[in-house]
Parts: sequence; C-alpha cells; structure tokens
Amino acid sequence: MLNRRQRYDIDVLKPEKQDAGERVHNWNEVYQPYTIEMAVIEAQRCLLCEHAPCMQACPLHNDIPGAFFLLGEGDVVGAAEKFLETSNMPDVCGRICPQEKLCEGACVVAAHKAPVTIGKLEAFVVDHVRQNYGYPPRQRAPRSGMYVAVVGAGPAGLAVAEELAVRGHDVVVYDAWPVPGGLLLYGIPNFKLDKEMVFEKLRYLEGLGIRFICDYHVGRDHPVEALLHPQTGIVGAPERGFDLMFLGYGAVKGGEMKIEGEHLRHVYQATEYLVRGNLPPEFLPPSMRNASANGSGDFRPHTGAVTIVVGGGDTGMDCVRTARRLNPDGKVYCLYRRTEAEMLGRMEERIHAREEGVIFEYLTLPIRFLGDEAGAVKAAECVRMQLGEPDAKGRRSPVPIEGSNFILPCDTVALAIGYNVDTEIPETTPELRTTPWGSVIVQSEETGQTSREEIYAAGDDVRGADLVVTALAAARKAAVAMDRRLATMLARRTA
Repeated sequence: MLNRRQRYDIDVLKPEKQDAGERVHNWNEVYQPYTIEMAVIEAQRCLLCEHAPCMQACPLHNDIPGAFFLLGEGDVVGAAEKFLETSNMPDVCGRICPQEKLCEGACVVAAHKAPVTIGKLEAFVVDHVRQNYGYPPRQRAPRSGMYVAVVGAGPAGLAVAEELAVRGHDVVVYDAWPVPGGLLLYGIPNFKLDKEMVFEKLRYLEGLGIRFICDYHVGRDHPVEALLHPQTGIVGAPERGFDLMFLGYGAVKGGEMKIEGEHLRHVYQATEYLVRGNLPPEFLPPSMRNASANGSGDFRPHTGAVTIVVGGGDTGMDCVRTARRLNPDGKVYCLYRRTEAEMLGRMEERIHAREEGVIFEYLTLPIRFLGDEAGAVKAAECVRMQLGEPDAKGRRSPVPIEGSNFILPCDTVALAIGYNVDTEIPETTPELRTTPWGSVIVQSEETGQTSREEIYAAGDDVRGADLVVTALAAARKAAVAMDRRLATMLARRTA
C-alpha cells in the first residue's frame, strides 16, 4: 500500500471534457467518464485521513476514505457499495453536489494542491457497477402489512420510499408530474445528469415493490385527509387509509420579480423553461404540450436571436446553458444584480457557461420588460447596480445607480430568481404547522415529524430550496423515525 508521501506526490487526474464548441450542439454530459485505471490512480491521492474532514463536510457523512481505499486497490464494486451504505444516490450527488463547498472543500490535500476529485470518483464507481451489474440489490425485509404514502417523487421522496420499502413496508408514491423523478428529471438538464440514470433508479425502486402514481395532485384535488383516513376509491390506498405519510413535495414555486412586463409572452419561469427545453412532450403536463400556450412553434420554449436569463445561481446556469443548446447561433445573457463574488451557485457551472459562450452582465437588474404589438417580449430595461451595506445573510445589498438605465433587446426571457414552497398542501391540511413562508415545521430534522403525528416531512418543503444531498440526509433520518413509529403501531395493532 502507498504511504502518505507517495499519495501526496500523485498529480491530479481529471476526466476529459467535451469541447465547448461541440457540446452546445448536443445534450450529453460535459465530462467523459474515467477509465478504471485513471480512477484507481486518482483515488490513491486520498491520504486516508483518520479524522476525515471530508466525511464531516458531507451531509450524508459518506465514508470517503473507506471507499477510496477500496477503489485504490482496484475494488470498484466495493467502493460503490461503501457509498451506497450512506447514500441513496451517489451517482447523482457525485454530479451535482457543490463538492468545492462540501467534501472537496474540506479535503486535506487541498491545503497545497488540487483536492481529490471526490465527486467524479463517487459518480464513476456507482456508474460502473450500475452499467455492468445493475444496482446492488438490497435485501427487503418480510412485508410488515403497514402502508405509507409518499407525496413527491423527487430526491427526498424517493429516498424515504426506498428506505421504508427495504424495511418491509408497502409504499405508494404520489406525484403531480406525468413521470416520477421530480427535480432529478424536471429540474436538472441532461448535460448535467443523464436522464437514463434516473430511469434506471426508478426501475430499481419499482423492483423493490414501490408503486408510483403520477398526475396526482395531493392538496386541493386530493386532500391529505382522504389518504390518511378510511376511504373508498382512492387510487393506491388501502381501504383503512395509509398508516403514515411523508411530505417531500419540495420547493417548486418560482420567485416573481413583480415588475412590468413579467407576464409577456416568451417570459418564462425557470422550471417551465427547463422542462420545455429539456424533455420530450410525453413528459410534459397538458398545459405545456399546447404550443399556443407560450407562442412558440412547438412545445419547446421560444428561441430567437437573444435570450436573457435573470439570476446567477445553479438554476440560472441551467437556463443559460439550455438556451445555448436550443439556439447555438443566438446570444445568451446572464443578468445578475451583484458581482460574481456574491454568486451562490457552483463555480464549475459558471466556467462551463462561459466556455459555451454565455455573456455575463454583473451588477445589472431588469426593472421592466417591454413588449411588441403582439404582446411578446422585445427588450428589457435594465439598471446598473452598486454594492451597499450587507444584508441579513451578510451579502452586500445591491443599490441602483441613478441614471444608469439602458435597454437590452431580447426575444426570450427566463426568470431564475429562486424558488418558494407551494402552500397548497399546508392550506388544505388541518393542524399542519408551517412557517410564515409556507415551509413545513418539523419537531427536529432527526425525526422529520410534523405537528401531525402521522405526517413526516423532509427536504426543500422543510428547508426551502436547498441541495439534493441535504434532502437525502434529512429524508433518511425521517425514514428511520417512521420505521420505528410503524413498528410501534404494528405492535399495538397485533397485541
């Protein structure tokens, strides 16, 4: 085995990237996969620290040194199984987690040279096993006879469903979209996360006995109470009603700028823009399959000579990079009211966007959108900003510069200015406590139990828009608490 000095002397090995000029003409992932030989060498850069700050920085506390010891010895399957001990989606997290702020940011090697490429190795080992052998099967406990409804087929809901299914409980997942997957399918473009990976995960979960019911809007259309209490004719529900429910419907309500022209044709919320831009029509709800709904020639978002994306987070980068692929010959602007130093998204995504020809306009804010005679957007009136005093989060607040207004012609706009929690379920569920912003209040993230003892929650509908990895971590804890509660309920029922 290599000693610490030998490991430290190994130079970083990163996988190859598609050329930017080529990749704007396809939807394939940017990075090419590691070869096994490259992955083994890169894993050997891990110093196998006993205190493992990378593990502490990971919300899931993945045993990264343990996985990389195995990979460094050539045991790809063992490394994948090590990640799968603590994560339901290592292949996803390895692609979209902000590793530079989490595990890689805490890597000891990073004190003097490039950190170990933890995320890409994490994705590689699970990809290798999935593609060559299928997901390592988990042994399912005997059926308990207890039933759980999961609302939302995104990361949190899928994690809870898997953890409860392997513990023997019957799980039915309800989702409002036509196809399960939530954020993984509808919010993340293919060039960051290959959709086939999501489909394989869903097939694996179905193999565990999990049932998915889509186009099903829990809330006003189908109240929570109808699922929890004895009913007839509730699709997927046992006659006595579900024993417990998990809420993992996320934070999918796009933020509004509340400015003139925001509702002109060809001005999109980020989710609609990404869904229209990245998915075939059979994945879209009926309202988006109707081309006349947005004035474009088909279900795709309108594309013209100039597209503006407002917002500089990861969703903003998804939008600008989608725009480049929808029209590689057009111009794409990213408008952000602060400087790059205040941006919250991943630096890697901004680098990719610049490589792909996106034009960044910092310290710039649209104050109204101008329309043509047909009611379609034709320009944005913008104002230049300067940074003032820090806000409540410590970031310097942008202040308009008087007289700096200018007109930026455009024919498509995507608004990527953050997400809020939809309040439909709380508003239709008695005694379910929420914050003033609509997020569900839980007793603690260690249990996920809400003010209703039979309802649990985790993920973005609790935390607000956050990371996939934090949703997974909280969901796994909620699943453990729910399993304990189900065991207690079953013992009382059979006593």
